[in-house]
Amino acid sequence: MLLIGQLNNQANQPNHMSKKIKVGVAGCGYWGPNLIRNFRSLADCQLKMMCDLSTSRLKHLKSLYPEVEGETDYVHMLNGVNLDAVVIATGVSSHFPMAKASLLAGKHTFIEKPMASSVEQCEELVDIAKKNGLVLMTGHTFLYSPVVRKIKEIIDKGDIGEIRYICARRLNLGLFQKDINVAWDLAPHDLSIILSIMGEQPVTVNCRGSAHITPSIEDVTTMCLTFSGQRSAIIHSSWLDPRKVREMTIVGSKRMIVYDDLAPLEKIRVFDTRVERPPHYDTFGEFQYAYHYGDMYAPYIKQEEPLKTECQHFLDCIRSGTTPVSCGTRGTELVRILEASSESLRNGGAPVEFSESEMNGRGHLAKAIAPSLQIKAPKILANRRSAEKKRALRASRKTQIKIVLNGNGHNGNGQNGNGH
Repeated sequence: MLLIGQLNNQANQPNHMSKKIKVGVAGCGYWGPNLIRNFRSLADCQLKMMCDLSTSRLKHLKSLYPEVEGETDYVHMLNGVNLDAVVIATGVSSHFPMAKASLLAGKHTFIEKPMASSVEQCEELVDIAKKNGLVLMTGHTFLYSPVVRKIKEIIDKGDIGEIRYICARRLNLGLFQKDINVAWDLAPHDLSIILSIMGEQPVTVNCRGSAHITPSIEDVTTMCLTFSGQRSAIIHSSWLDPRKVREMTIVGSKRMIVYDDLAPLEKIRVFDTRVERPPHYDTFGEFQYAYHYGDMYAPYIKQEEPLKTECQHFLDCIRSGTTPVSCGTRGTELVRILEASSESLRNGGAPVEFSESEMNGRGHLAKAIAPSLQIKAPKILANRRSAEKKRALRASRKTQIKIVLNGNGHNGNGQNGNGH
């Protein structure tokens, strides 16, 4: 995952390209304009083209960047203007076909998160990029944040001890999507950070959620990840909250970190707080937990835009021929977890497991629930339905009202989408 200093060390790598890298951005809706602005600001980049189906969007962006060409035909963008690299910031359903066309056209390719709609699609893109010697990068922006890099540095130094659990909350009112559930939309940010901190894939993934506004598209989800060493992570994502929240708590055996991305100054606060068990005791009366309350400090962090660092990193990897921090393999791993969350949602929150060999290989997620769970889940459901029938029968005897039981299942259709 993210190595401290990896971004800076690329400056010492040999350059494979001496001229400015010619870049085109496809998708000028919500996130695309931010990518356009940042790539245009980089000294070693020539932002040559913006592509979108909306002529009104292109007209607006042309008024801001008159030197950049506008185009509605993606095929012409790939083959008609001699680009070196393509950046894709469209809906997730179009990520795979557009990225595949870009790679087959010989373009280095940057895809916004999540990388594609399925693991199978991700793996195909990784294979094409590898065979053609091209850079394939996924937009996990928070891995390039100086705040997240500082958190990773503190943890790697052992300052907070052994990680016990991580709790992340990413909440706001909207933006509601029609073809995407909230886990696929918001959780990738937190997942990329958690995977970087943990340094491994989870052992199991389970997810529960509810669709209050649009049927079959969850607008509130809670995803639980279990890791080796009794470590865990919880991700709460919501489009249905009155406040915008971007918070992560990392609990260690020695100290605890609270990361608030919306805080204007002290985005990281480290608390010298912990709970200890007595090493030994003779009677229950002697047993007492030791609660330690110490100081809090907020480390200084130099402010810089993560997206600009990410865009520069993409160009550096093209020049040096190095693998990006958020490479195609990392993007695939994240999509595996999202697929697992969708599988869990469809099965009422039942856990989806990683095999040991798959975890050692950095996490090839099992595509189906473990056989033991396939046996247990129907049994639990049968017991629940039996209890419901008994309660209904008792009620009918008391009121002499005929009650009809209807099966109530949770439909967890984890559709893929793109959002920040």
